[in-house]
Amino acid sequence: MTKTTHVLYLHGFRSSPRSTKAQQVARVMATQFAHITWWCPQLPPSPQAAAQLIEAGTADWPAHHMAVIGSSLGGFYATWLAERRGCKAVLLNPAVDPARDLANYIGTQSSWHNPAEHFYFAPAFVDELRALEVSGPTHPERLWALIAKGDEVLDWHEMTARYPNSPQVVMEGGDHALSNFETYLPQVLEFLDLQAAS
Repeated sequence: MTKTTHVLYLHGFRSSPRSTKAQQVARVMATQFAHITWWCPQLPPSPQAAAQLIEAGTADWPAHHMAVIGSSLGGFYATWLAERRGCKAVLLNPAVDPARDLANYIGTQSSWHNPAEHFYFAPAFVDELRALEVSGPTHPERLWALIAKGDEVLDWHEMTARYPNSPQVVMEGGDHALSNFETYLPQVLEFLDLQAAS
């Protein structure tokens, strides 16, 4: 595989680029890999709109030199994008069936990092999630999953079963937010084949 020149980070449901994991990766990208294109957008509530934003923002990125990191719902989007573009993806406690799970969250929701911010999760968004489902990764070796058995939101059995042929790190304990993510950041960077500027 060729070296990565572009990295995308996709946050989870109710999250934002202000998430701890996104900020940790952003700091590493700024300090060690400033020569690499980095993008961590605020995703809209509509999955269709999120997909359009992701596609438009990465349209001119070279498929074999780009990579995506996705957390929770962002991991679901990352799986979709990796299949569409043939790029590498790091999946952090990835949502396996968000259409099923988020059907329980239809209505007004508050943003995790700013409870004063609200958005509406519409019933139609469930169908939009279904439209983005990937039956099975064509190139499972391009996906690397970090899964916590202690995830209080998603079932780790489902997550590991979703990516049976992909390299995985399944940690004992942990939580959905992956509070100890920084410990695993070197493995993430290694899988993405990020190289310091020469």
